[in-house]
Amino acid sequence: MGKIVLRLDRMMADRKMSLNELSEKVGVTNVNLSKLKTGKVNAIRFSTLEAICDVLKCQPGDILEYDENAEE
Repeated sequence: MGKIVLRLDRMMADRKMSLNELSEKVGVTNVNLSKLKTGKVNAIRFSTLEAICDVLKCQPGDILEYDENAEE
C-alpha cells in the first residue's frame, strides 16, 4: 500500500522561501513546519494547508502527493 508524501521542500525551493520566512508568514512554528517538510507528521490541519498554499501561491496537490510504491 502506498502513502501520502509531502513535497513542501520542493515548493519552498521553487519559491526560494526559507523555513523561517514561511513559518513567519503562515504562523506555524519552525519545528512544526520542519516536521511537515520532512514528512514526519500523520496529519495536517486544513487551516494550516490553506495558509501554506496562500503564502506559496500553490494548490494542495502541489504539496501532497500519493506514492503508490512508498512504504508506510
